[in-house]
Amino acid sequence: MTRSSLELLWGTGDRPSRGPKPGLSLDRIVTAAVEVADAEGLAAVSMRRVSTELGVGTMSLYRYVPGKAELLDLMLDRVQAESLATDPPRAADWRATVGLLARSHRELFHRHTWLIEVNEARSALGPSTLRGLEICLTGLRSMGLSDPETISVIIAVQSFATGIARMEIQSAQAAEETGVSHEEFWEGQRPFLERAMHSGQFPHMATLSEDTFSQEFDHFGFGLERLMDGLEVLVARRAAENDAR
Repeated sequence: MTRSSLELLWGTGDRPSRGPKPGLSLDRIVTAAVEVADAEGLAAVSMRRVSTELGVGTMSLYRYVPGKAELLDLMLDRVQAESLATDPPRAADWRATVGLLARSHRELFHRHTWLIEVNEARSALGPSTLRGLEICLTGLRSMGLSDPETISVIIAVQSFATGIARMEIQSAQAAEETGVSHEEFWEGQRPFLERAMHSGQFPHMATLSEDTFSQEFDHFGFGLERLMDGLEVLVARRAAENDAR
């Protein structure tokens, strides 16, 4: 993340005054970059490739964006805006906010699978990112937690959703890249697993039911409900502590 990224995100940087092809804009550049990433992955995104998609010379893009690093920051903030399309839940309903946060985050990764390749540890905080955070903070305020705890709730929910999405995306990618379905993959391991289970070395594994690893089980829904149940305990504890004061 650079100062250039923040200036571009917040519209405070200098705009090209002459030279670019008519109709070219920062919005069109970011849109084209996202479309390339969606279709072919993040590695396919380059200033040259995006300029080709737009039908302009590569140098024309540099009049708007200094380089790929800044372009990626713009792409990230752009896709974050998609999660804001849904009407936020009532401020008093923190469980609805947690559910919306988890579902929208998971869906975002499925729409833009290249997001699993991005290191977002130091992402530039653009307008869309901050608006999303504002919606979350508004919806979670009724939990009665401290500010650091509220941010930790957001981190926990997003990390859970990201983990599930990563597993789902990589499973689908593996099937597509190898041509081997999920069922075929595990069927190929069956003789070895059955031998291992009969060895007596894995007594607990050997007693697992046939549907233990079924893809029909909703791990996302189950995990989200348990996460909210745990948060419910904390919310009740905080409320009791406040009543006792």
